[in-house]
Amino acid sequence: MDHLLTEARNPASANLDRMTAVELVRLTNAEDAKVPVAVAAVAEPIARGIDLIANRLGTGGRLIYVGAGTSGRLGVLDAAECPPTFNTSPGQVIGIIAGGLTALTSAIEGAEDNPVAGASDLERIQVAANDVVVGIATSGRTPYVIGALEHARSVGAATIGLTCVADSDLQPFVDIQIAPLVGPEVLTGSTRLKAGTATKLVLNTLSTGAMVRLGKAFGNLMVDLRATNMKLRARTNRIVRQLIGLDVKTADELLARCDGELKTAIVVGRTGLSPTQARERLAAVGGRVADAFDAPLLRYPDWRLGLDGGGSHTVALLADATGRVLGRGVAGPSNWQATGSAQALANVDEAIDRAFTATGQSRGIVGAGVLGIAGAGRPGEQAIIEKWATEKRLADTIRVVGDIGLPIALLPDHWGVAVVAGTGSCVWAQAPDGRSARAGGWGPLLGDEGSGYALALNGLRFIARQADRREPSSSLTDRILTRMGLREPTQIIAAVNSGEWGRARLAGLAEDVIRSADEGDVAASAIVEQQLDELSECMIAAVRSLALPTDNLPLALAGGLLVQSPSYRDRFIKNLQRRRLHCTPVLAISEPAEGAIRLACQLAGSATS
Repeated sequence: MDHLLTEARNPASANLDRMTAVELVRLTNAEDAKVPVAVAAVAEPIARGIDLIANRLGTGGRLIYVGAGTSGRLGVLDAAECPPTFNTSPGQVIGIIAGGLTALTSAIEGAEDNPVAGASDLERIQVAANDVVVGIATSGRTPYVIGALEHARSVGAATIGLTCVADSDLQPFVDIQIAPLVGPEVLTGSTRLKAGTATKLVLNTLSTGAMVRLGKAFGNLMVDLRATNMKLRARTNRIVRQLIGLDVKTADELLARCDGELKTAIVVGRTGLSPTQARERLAAVGGRVADAFDAPLLRYPDWRLGLDGGGSHTVALLADATGRVLGRGVAGPSNWQATGSAQALANVDEAIDRAFTATGQSRGIVGAGVLGIAGAGRPGEQAIIEKWATEKRLADTIRVVGDIGLPIALLPDHWGVAVVAGTGSCVWAQAPDGRSARAGGWGPLLGDEGSGYALALNGLRFIARQADRREPSSSLTDRILTRMGLREPTQIIAAVNSGEWGRARLAGLAEDVIRSADEGDVAASAIVEQQLDELSECMIAAVRSLALPTDNLPLALAGGLLVQSPSYRDRFIKNLQRRRLHCTPVLAISEPAEGAIRLACQLAGSATS
């Protein structure tokens, strides 16, 4: 620990024990003045932390502070202030301190040195992938906090590290590192001083900023507070009087009519709506009071919403009750596993916004909607998205399914097999009686056979082997290097590890592998056929598990690779035929979101054309 900035001696206070009281006050005050400057220097990571926390809380997740000693107490304090200040629900913001509640008032020896306890405390509250965990350790090395962050990472939770040293031991375990460098303390090692002040300032900003972004403020007024005492009841009355111009008695009557809900009372007082209508309008705009004044709660009961959210982009369609498309919107990827829940839902929301813009109508509530989201094929994930969709008031009736099932809805009798091969891949089979089975779709590390990413990865691996003189020459090498703008194979290492060539962009190299195979390149042909073999095996496994017929089997092909590459599609059909699997009809589905529209029409009980 000798190297830690928080343990260093401060030369300005070397004679601290011989200072007068006035000198001590002035020195301490001068050192404290450095804290806001240090916090301002890390404004960008704090801002990213605010966005991350707001996104997770907005999708049903929790904010969890974890720390030991002073750091833990400050986390518990910030969590305790959220319910009365922002009306957060029980358990939405949690503070955990090493050693438990006793440690709030008494030091628990050795509690901070136990990483297993940190993991166990998070396991006890069932930390989940939709949560965000803030590990607070001014020294950047507290074992209890590192154990907690490591466990949080293992279940997919987002993590933020708050420390007062650079290059801390927390850094490998966090998505965002916030490190205000306040320097050595006046009293050496007493991090309850400047480091504690910096921690309190950062936590204040994180929680307040996130809550403001969630619509819990109007201007600079806290409008989602819980009036649990005389002071807060007086504050809610005062805010109503200030914003609407009522006297004390009338303001109290309005609040009573709105069940004490300050936001509802403000909207009712400003617009003349009923409390129920005001609540609906607030729900439609995500709880933001300013937006509720001008945003009418529009309803489109005869409209249908269909959405296809994949690994490269998200497509939203709006249609009438017959399935006729009225508007289309496209946004970024929304694969639940690859993109992360917060970004996935943000892209879903953006695609829907753009679809409404395309119709020329303001956004509103449609009669029925089906959201097909990649990576959300399990009930737990679907429940989270359905809760979000319900709170966003997307539709009167909403259903969430995995995107892989959408193409089958477009087959003539709504049964058969859907094979998706784009950036990733998966197979979904459905029997006439509704039974279903899937194969593949294990993601880029474990599967995605026959996908664009798998083809590209095998192409790059071939180039590496060829550079090692383990493979013969091939046109594939020059073609891929040219596409990537590289001169020699060794440059591939930096390109794929720099982040510039992400998974979706690398998948685009599949086009070069297929083109080389079509030109007769032996290496490329071997890669293509090997991937098609594995994709065919996935399909056969799904067909056998449902005992589907091997003749006249309806087949829907989707994903950019199978739809946009006739050569790859033909090779796949021939591969199936060699395995005595004969499919008819075979549909290339360029717009799987149309399958979501058809399912939405069925959900609403209306017919499609």
